[in-house]
Amino acid sequence: MSQKKYFSYIRVSTQRQGQHGTSLAEQQASIERFAAGWKLPIVKRFEERETAAKQGRPVFLDMLKQLKSGQADGVIIHKIDRSARNLKDWADLGTLIDGGIEVHFASESLDLNSRGGRLSADIQAVVASDYIRNLSEEAKKGLYGRLKQGLYPFRAMVGYLDRGSGKRKEIDPETAPLIRRAFELYATSDWGLQDLTDEMNRCGLNTKRGNKTVRSGLARILHNPFYIGVIHIKKTGERFVGIHDPIVTRDLYDRCQWVFAGKNVKKSTLLFFKYRRMVTCGECSYTMSPEIQKGLTYYRCHYRDCIRLSVREEVINAAIAREFKRLELLPVEREILRKLSDVHASQAETDANTFRQSAQMQLEKLRQRNSKLAEVYMEGTFDQETYVQKKNELVLQEQSLKEKMQSPQLDGREIVSELNDFFQLANSAYLSYELANPEERRDLVRKITSNLTVEGKYVSIKLKTPFDLVANRTPVQHGWPYRTAVRTITPLLEKVRQYIEKSLDSDQSDE
Repeated sequence: MSQKKYFSYIRVSTQRQGQHGTSLAEQQASIERFAAGWKLPIVKRFEERETAAKQGRPVFLDMLKQLKSGQADGVIIHKIDRSARNLKDWADLGTLIDGGIEVHFASESLDLNSRGGRLSADIQAVVASDYIRNLSEEAKKGLYGRLKQGLYPFRAMVGYLDRGSGKRKEIDPETAPLIRRAFELYATSDWGLQDLTDEMNRCGLNTKRGNKTVRSGLARILHNPFYIGVIHIKKTGERFVGIHDPIVTRDLYDRCQWVFAGKNVKKSTLLFFKYRRMVTCGECSYTMSPEIQKGLTYYRCHYRDCIRLSVREEVINAAIAREFKRLELLPVEREILRKLSDVHASQAETDANTFRQSAQMQLEKLRQRNSKLAEVYMEGTFDQETYVQKKNELVLQEQSLKEKMQSPQLDGREIVSELNDFFQLANSAYLSYELANPEERRDLVRKITSNLTVEGKYVSIKLKTPFDLVANRTPVQHGWPYRTAVRTITPLLEKVRQYIEKSLDSDQSDE
């Protein structure tokens, strides 16, 4: 009679345990002692580094397949929980036992061919399976607790650095600027995703493993709200306010999503005309079309019921130059505006402190609403989908409020900077227009004017607010006393400041 042959099977749950622990060696030594004591020759050894809680372990399945094909008469395993911690794999082992395959456990004296031994083994398998389920639930509770604290309990995203368990992710000074650059470029809608991927690789943006960035990976980055300070759990759809510093603003992130959705696609044209789609007919209010006749550019109305006005581009240039000339400031006006803007900066700082106190109270109310929402959900008032939707809305409101509280405009510098930039642009508009190339002229006109209308042979220019306030200001006469000039310029500065503040508030609310 030929001697029986046996397999041995050892397992650890993770690669790290297999590399750094002694569990595999200890299991194999125990199996070898058992086999030598019972004179069971081992012809093949199977070793696996994967949890037994999930089905589909490749080494385990391969071993079962070989046992079924008769390549061995049995298998020796260290303990029951080394073989299976899910009932499906334990049932597969039971099928082998029922088919005459010997299954031995080196550390447990069980006769699996007897009713009592089989019952004892089944109970141990059920306990092992329940242990895994309980361990999984406790792990989920721990992860959820970290998420509620604003901590991301997984490996840091590209652009961030890990600083240890229980600590927030910190911005990577090397890769974070590249991430921000990727968002900025894509938001312009001038870059396709593949072209942007090539550009980011050229700039040195790699994955955490040091590999080149691929198209799908960059798309995931541009879709990930983690970079605006929000943690999104894909499996449940829940969002949490993170305590890590954002790399991009909510506005920039939203613009990238609009580009993804195809809402900000630019159209290309064969010929460049400075005022294409910018000049309207004063008779019918339709847009006038540019055309070239004998080397000169004309803007002509082609509406069938109109008298078909036309105007040369040089006439439009002259009208714009005259209007921009009205924006130039006298030296005394510039000096008064500089001093008054400093006063406004001081007042803005006081207002900022008041806003921070109010925002902190709103933040506390949002957190209380979040807690109350969880309590109502636990009482069964509404389903999980409704709870997640309402919770995500509160998370985004909280994140937007926190972003406002960190906005540079709160310390007054944003208002002063915007005021100075505006008056500098207004004062230099005429000279900039005269020196600009055609594309720069178009951008400048779009920035300062809201409408170019042809009425007869004349061009009417309507300036955007607050440029119209500067053009229509009460002029400061030469020889006026300084205090009179101050009383003249002060209302202008106040109106412009109010407009800029309103625009900034509107931008923040849109975010």
